[in-house]
Amino acid sequence: MNDTIKDKLKLLPDSPGVYRMYNSRGEIIYVGKAVNLKNRVRQYFRNDVKAPKVAAMVSNVADFEFTITQTEAEALTLECNMIKQFRPRYNILLKDDKHFPYVRIDYSKDFPRPEIVRRIKKDGAKYFGPFLSTVTLREVMTAVREIFPVRHCTKDIQRAIARRERPCLMYHLGRCCAPCSGNVTREEYHAYLDEIAQLLSGHSKAITEKMTEKMLEASGKMEFERAAMYRDRIRAAESIALKQRTATTVINSFDVFAVARDEMNTVVYATMMRDGNVVMTDSYFLSAADETDGEILASFLMQFYLDEAFIPNEIICRTAPDDAENIASCLRESCSHAVRIAVPQRGEKKQLAELAYTNGVESLKRKRELIFKEWERGEGALSELSAIVGMDELPHRMECFDNSHFMGRDTVGSMVVFIDGKPDKTLYRRFRTKTAADGDDYAAMREHLTRRFQRAKEGDEKFSELPDLLILDGGRGQLNVALEVLDEFGLSYIPAIGLAEKNEDIILPDKSDPVELPKSSSTLHLLQRIRDEAHRFAITYHRSMRSKTALYSVLNEIEGVGEKRRRALFDRFITVDAIRNAGVEELLEAKGMNRPAAEKVYEYFHREEQGGS
Repeated sequence: MNDTIKDKLKLLPDSPGVYRMYNSRGEIIYVGKAVNLKNRVRQYFRNDVKAPKVAAMVSNVADFEFTITQTEAEALTLECNMIKQFRPRYNILLKDDKHFPYVRIDYSKDFPRPEIVRRIKKDGAKYFGPFLSTVTLREVMTAVREIFPVRHCTKDIQRAIARRERPCLMYHLGRCCAPCSGNVTREEYHAYLDEIAQLLSGHSKAITEKMTEKMLEASGKMEFERAAMYRDRIRAAESIALKQRTATTVINSFDVFAVARDEMNTVVYATMMRDGNVVMTDSYFLSAADETDGEILASFLMQFYLDEAFIPNEIICRTAPDDAENIASCLRESCSHAVRIAVPQRGEKKQLAELAYTNGVESLKRKRELIFKEWERGEGALSELSAIVGMDELPHRMECFDNSHFMGRDTVGSMVVFIDGKPDKTLYRRFRTKTAADGDDYAAMREHLTRRFQRAKEGDEKFSELPDLLILDGGRGQLNVALEVLDEFGLSYIPAIGLAEKNEDIILPDKSDPVELPKSSSTLHLLQRIRDEAHRFAITYHRSMRSKTALYSVLNEIEGVGEKRRRALFDRFITVDAIRNAGVEELLEAKGMNRPAAEKVYEYFHREEQGGS
């Protein structure tokens, strides 16, 4: 304890409240609640044996603060809010923090769009839900957009009106009333929103009756396509109301939770029952260490339900959460109806709790397998590769080089970079071959490698970090070129390998026979990924160079169009066909073009039309 903590411990009150532990950087590392702040906080600084996690936390405490509350239930709510806000390192935390989706409509705006959100905020907007399935919600939103012509876009409406923008395709398809055109009033638009709100609340009768009238009217006028549109909208509206009633019913509705854990992870498996049917199951992974199942469930339930608009009457747990009575009290205040937390000892609900536990164990098993496969693809593959190459450490930065050309012309090269087995596209570099390689792959490779290491030698920050492993797309010849270049720059200590394209064998400098890996090898798959990425990057650059070369060769024949204007035309139009189809005014949009030059370019591509030769 430091002097600050010693002094503050003497000032602690005999009251319920919430305490916050801070580290030396002023960061909150733990939030806790207490029936008696004095007794609870002082326990942390006694010399008795503590759990490893608690001991680690206390060793990092440099200060603490507290907030007094009137009741323990208030402390529980405040604790949960602070945990969600600050996400302290030593608290039990929901890793994915998933929430049911809702539809949000902000009536304070003139032309709001219905949007999908995962959290309810006290911001004055109206929220509709929850929807227990994202598939259901997508169907609902598709139907809403088909029925009501409200906007889908995120554009600034007032700016669009000021600029007199034309309505988009959705307007012409009848899917939007185009408030951006300025022809729709706030009152007219909000009338649509009111109908959407009724529909999302499960009240579809008035809306379907109105659309039925319009359907019959259209049918009477022999407008069968319009009648069919209303028929489909009626079905969609009825479907929305049915789904929403199913999602929010409280008759025979309850949630089931079970904690499962292994040496690596902790999970709470959830089963949601609505009107006797399982409507959703999910796994919620938490950061927890040596806490009991009761502590884990108590923290989980508060974090899970505090922001939810719908809380069932009954919450079934396989093991009793700590402080269940206060948790139920907090949830009752949140949802304004009775909430019961129960641990069944027999019957169907007991079986559901055990089934949730079984599924939780399976979730942990799948997580371990996925973690292992991820390790196998990354660190595991790098470990095997370093053993094959004879490296003492795993290669952090790998660079792979490849060339591309067409009939010996427009030769280019690529350098792709993988960091810890994953591509980092910000570090990719490309080379346009300056020497006349004429299809000589070795000469092109030598030039590109020389330029790469020369730039590093000159202190160019883009090339300053050297590779831990150099990979050449090619066989023994490309590898020998790389070894010679490395030797010239005094970099012989950098290991280099070739990857033969035909059999995908690894070519090593000091071995005459290539290393052949099984087709299922993660190391082979990693090398294939980096080689394919280098090939793709080279091909993409080569195609752009061919387009540019073709365009330049044509533009060279036009009098009055020099290098700068040729480059400007290429940057603006990219292809010969685009320039051929451009008018004089469009050609003038290219940087540096004047009217005489633009007219010469236009005349060149339209000589035949004008009767020229």
